[in-house]
Amino acid sequence: MIPENKKEAVKQALYSTFGVAWFDNVTMLTQGLSSALIFKICVSGKPYLLRIITREDAMADPVHWFGCMQSAAEAGLAPRVWYLNAYDRIAITDFIDVKPFPVDYARAMLPGLLKRLHNLPLFPIRVNYIDVVSGFVEKFKAAGIMPASITDGIFEAYSRVASAYPRDSDNLVSCHNDLKPDNILFDGERIWLVDWEAAFLNDRYMDLAIIANFVISNEDEEAAYLKAYFVPEVTEYHLARFFLMRQVLHVSYFTFFMLLAAGAGCKVDLDFPLPDFKELHTRMWNGEINLADNDARQQYALVHFKQLCCNLNSKRFEQSLTIIAQSI
Repeated sequence: MIPENKKEAVKQALYSTFGVAWFDNVTMLTQGLSSALIFKICVSGKPYLLRIITREDAMADPVHWFGCMQSAAEAGLAPRVWYLNAYDRIAITDFIDVKPFPVDYARAMLPGLLKRLHNLPLFPIRVNYIDVVSGFVEKFKAAGIMPASITDGIFEAYSRVASAYPRDSDNLVSCHNDLKPDNILFDGERIWLVDWEAAFLNDRYMDLAIIANFVISNEDEEAAYLKAYFVPEVTEYHLARFFLMRQVLHVSYFTFFMLLAAGAGCKVDLDFPLPDFKELHTRMWNGEINLADNDARQQYALVHFKQLCCNLNSKRFEQSLTIIAQSI
């Protein structure tokens, strides 16, 4: 189960950390989209998580990845780190026994957790996220996945958002950037964040917007969620910037997952019945959807497309652009 070319490095990790030659048993964990190989191992009767990075591109740099994870672990945001070796691309951390995480509790607790994350020493800069999304848009257009008559309007609106969205340094903080349910673990008492592959210095509103996809279903919940983060009050500016970042994320998920599905030969089916936005994300929160499946990826992309079309035609969209423009 452990790759042959990594067995010796794993043996060294186990011996230097626990004084044993090998683990008692091992189970490969396949949930999620991480490119790493992830295993639950048992050593002297206690479970741990073994992670082996397999990618060798710049975005999977173990020095960066492990550095962010170590910083988060020292702050009590990520599981305890027992072993890190960037050269061998291996990490061993505590294994978290996951319990059900009620959405209402998550909505109340996660803003405070995000504040702690965003107050960590600054992670390195890697990319500007809005520029990355703009790149997804251009790749999507070039691929001809959907008729331009259907997508031109939303891409024009996205262009307005990308031009107007502030790029100020005050809101650049240490971000996780991939806070989907798979990466938010609840042990019955504490919340732990895992899989730091995508962590870098980014706009704080991105982490806030990602979590909101799963825990926010109306404006009252949104206001309470943001107030818990932006103590003591939420301003029109906070609400406008948060709303615009949510549209950036809709464009990102729509284009990225459509590109993945199309690249795997999945044909676009615009007549396929879609769940509503809240229903889909509730099912994801409950672990009922696996985005490793190409049909699920296309469905996920189209649900974001549908929500995006609705939001861009709302009064709040123009209001948010105006508020941001007036703040400059």
